[in-house]
Amino acid sequence: MKRVIALALVLLLFVSFGVFAGGEKESAGKVTAYTTLDEELARKVFKAFTDETGIQVDWVRLSTGECVARMEAEKENPQASIWYGGVGLGHIEAKNKGLTMPYESPAAAMPENFRDADRYWSGIYAGPLCFESNTQALEKFGLTAPTSWEELADPRYKNHVQMANPGSSGTSYNVLATMVQIYGEEKAFDYMKRLDQNITQYTRSGSAPGKNAAIGEITVAIGYAHDGVRLVNEGYPLEITFPSEGTGYEVASVSLIKGGPAEELEAAKKLYDWALSETAAEIYTTAFVVPFVDVPLPKGAMPISKVNTIDQDDEWAAENKTRLVEKWNAIIGGESRTEAKK
Repeated sequence: MKRVIALALVLLLFVSFGVFAGGEKESAGKVTAYTTLDEELARKVFKAFTDETGIQVDWVRLSTGECVARMEAEKENPQASIWYGGVGLGHIEAKNKGLTMPYESPAAAMPENFRDADRYWSGIYAGPLCFESNTQALEKFGLTAPTSWEELADPRYKNHVQMANPGSSGTSYNVLATMVQIYGEEKAFDYMKRLDQNITQYTRSGSAPGKNAAIGEITVAIGYAHDGVRLVNEGYPLEITFPSEGTGYEVASVSLIKGGPAEELEAAKKLYDWALSETAAEIYTTAFVVPFVDVPLPKGAMPISKVNTIDQDDEWAAENKTRLVEKWNAIIGGESRTEAKK
């Protein structure tokens, strides 16, 4: 009987400790986040953070535009503490509208061109522009995977190249803005005219050319590297190369929301710091993107530190988008050679 009582006491203590530990884990706090990560990636990221810190994350997924609009609508009474993910242009817009606040994260170790000079946002991973070449088509037509913008405009690639319309695709507007930043505006449009001679058709979607190259409908596509890497890992015969003159990129970033719930601020800073960590970077790679922390990457991916990226001016690109797209349409006449709207 004494043994039974003793065992019962031990079990009671065990349960009590478990309840206490559970309660203590809950007391680690919570943070409310808006995220522009893909939903599957968001689940992985926030679960890993909670498992590691005990901090609960209540999150809502929004597109970049939706997130900025919601933060602006809630400006007088912000309902979230952090914006996690979303392209850099959106974070720049949020900063300029006074929706976010500066934070000097001790975990930030990326190059300066991937974070805000005033520390309003930090990049968590980048998607550089690249060439996606179908290796079977290259062999069939006696071509090699291009390694420069100039090479891509060579007449031997005539009818072998595809990209999206810069007016409908952020990916291809990045191509146009990259050319202007590399060559200057006049020479950039001269280059776009030469490149146009090799284009079979302009697509509406930025990811469509890569998919078409994957199935052999086109030989070379211009797109973001993570889209190409995903296709490589799905077994498609693609070779990914980067232009030697330098390439543009998109950056997914993280910002603290100005005036967010005061009781969440410290937890939000911990999430911000964690977003820049090696643990988080390893999770990002499951979505085939390239983080700024050097971690093992999927087949076909290259560390951003080894890609020649341009000194990209996103604020300038945003301010000049309408003008440059209109000029592209006037000079290239690309809208008439773009696939029909669905």
